[in-house]
Amino acid sequence: MLLLHLAVVAAVVLLCGGVYGWLTYERLGRDAEHQALSIARSVAADDDVRAEVARLKEASPGDLAPAVLAVGPLQEAAEDVRRRTGSLFVVIFDDEGLRLSHPNHARLGERVSTDPSEPLAGREFTGQARGTLGRSARAKVPVYAPGSSEEVVGGVNVGFSRADVLSSLEEDIAPVAATAVGALALGAAASTAIARRLKRLTLGLEPEEITELVQDQEAVLRGVDEGVIGISPGHRITVVNQEAGRLLGIADPARLVGTPLAEAGLPDSFPALLAAATPASPAVEQVVGPHVLILSARAVRPAGPGQPGLGWVVLVRDRTELQSLTRQLDAVGALSTALRAQRHEFANRLHTISGLLALGDTDEARRYVAEVTETGPLSYPAEQAELLRDPYLQAFLGAKSVEAAERGVVLRIGEDTLVRGQITDPQDVTTVIGNLVDNAVRAAVQGAAEDRWVEVELLDEWADGTGTLHLVVADSGDGLPVADPEPVFAQGWSTAAPPADGAVAAPGLPEAHGQGFGLPLSRELARRRGGDVWVADRGRPGGPGAVFCARLPGTVVPGHRPADRAAAGPREDGGPAPVPRATGAGSTGIRAAGPRSGGAAGEAAGRADGGTG
Repeated sequence: MLLLHLAVVAAVVLLCGGVYGWLTYERLGRDAEHQALSIARSVAADDDVRAEVARLKEASPGDLAPAVLAVGPLQEAAEDVRRRTGSLFVVIFDDEGLRLSHPNHARLGERVSTDPSEPLAGREFTGQARGTLGRSARAKVPVYAPGSSEEVVGGVNVGFSRADVLSSLEEDIAPVAATAVGALALGAAASTAIARRLKRLTLGLEPEEITELVQDQEAVLRGVDEGVIGISPGHRITVVNQEAGRLLGIADPARLVGTPLAEAGLPDSFPALLAAATPASPAVEQVVGPHVLILSARAVRPAGPGQPGLGWVVLVRDRTELQSLTRQLDAVGALSTALRAQRHEFANRLHTISGLLALGDTDEARRYVAEVTETGPLSYPAEQAELLRDPYLQAFLGAKSVEAAERGVVLRIGEDTLVRGQITDPQDVTTVIGNLVDNAVRAAVQGAAEDRWVEVELLDEWADGTGTLHLVVADSGDGLPVADPEPVFAQGWSTAAPPADGAVAAPGLPEAHGQGFGLPLSRELARRRGGDVWVADRGRPGGPGAVFCARLPGTVVPGHRPADRAAAGPREDGGPAPVPRATGAGSTGIRAAGPRSGGAAGEAAGRADGGTG
């Protein structure tokens, strides 16, 4: 790179010097021509010269002999002018172009070597030409007869040699050459300084290496599945890839490049994240729109010691799908546990019957079979799960029932539940239900009531061919500890008590559960569909606890559904079939037929029916 800079500087200096030298040479040549013209005019205007040239025009051939002309007055006058002016020659010639004077006496009486037509025609001429004495800058003027301004009797030719012009050029070009050498040295020094600065700024990389580095960076940023944001030491955005823009809801990530961090519209946690950026700093979870993101920042240090930091790199990873898959896997595992329990119970009954028959006690076997028949089928993990026609909801709530039972909490389906359609978006539905149920189970465990329970009521509503799922979740906890329930939907708000030292987190709950991300995410998912999640009743100390409601439009499609709940027949306990009632966003969406033992969701919904959305 340095050699290229030096070559450019040298080429520029040489080009400028060459152009200046050529222009100076041309100027000196014109000056010599003008000087020759002045001398020729002076000689041609001399009266003695005019008279002698006019006399020789009429003279005999003997007067034009070289020996006679060599000692004549014209030769003497011409040589005197030549010596005084330093010109190469001063030649006087007659109207036929014959030399009447010349520095070389042998050339006297001969015809001039260049065309004399211009001065003999009464016109002056200047230019450069080659004659018997070499190339010269010359001027030719006519000589008029005495007392006449029109009759041409001869001419005067004066010239300066090219060597004289070049010697003048050397005198004029010497300062220019010295200046050019100085400029070349200064340019070389400046090029060296610039090259060193560029090398320092580019970390020693050559242009080709920088091009490859940019191409590699572009390929990496476009190829990774994680969001990448680069931030300069001055807290300006330097790099944003497309994945980071998608996760953070930025339509045009490229426009953020060069924008100050405070004006980029990024989450408020970024400044604190950068301030705490160390190789061992933990990742931070952040809810942005419908995504649960994991943000991690690392300070970038230069390779060499003692150099300032290069800024920060923030990685943005999407944990939403991972949380959804984890929740589904937990549900499948819990349901598998429930099925193993049912299988164990069924195997015990078969073993009992088999033992009675093996002993020949058929009467006792009949009584046992009759007793089993009267008590009904094997117990399902969630009570009244048959009110849910969607198998996915049945399995999910059944799994949640098993999880709750492991923590000493009874999860039951409310008697006003009726879901006749099929769930179209299990991921969003189970995310909302799972977060609300998990929070309710945790509240029931931490509550003061001895009877720990969670009750869930669901109802689908149909309007204009689309189905809306309404949800109410109540628990036996101590309620919300705040008068205004809105802060519970703020990111990071949580009442979850951390486990004691050495304690193990409750089984079945996600690792990040209770860190204040479930409710904001649930509300965001619902509002993205045009629904909402809100608190219908904040509960009271000693129970019952808070009641959360959710409305999820567009999550149900028609399935095999009867005209109403009554079409499914009366309840097994002989009571009347409850009638569902769907209401607007401000109500809980479900009205209980009346309080019953454990029917806390319906009771709380009835208390909050005035609307709290």
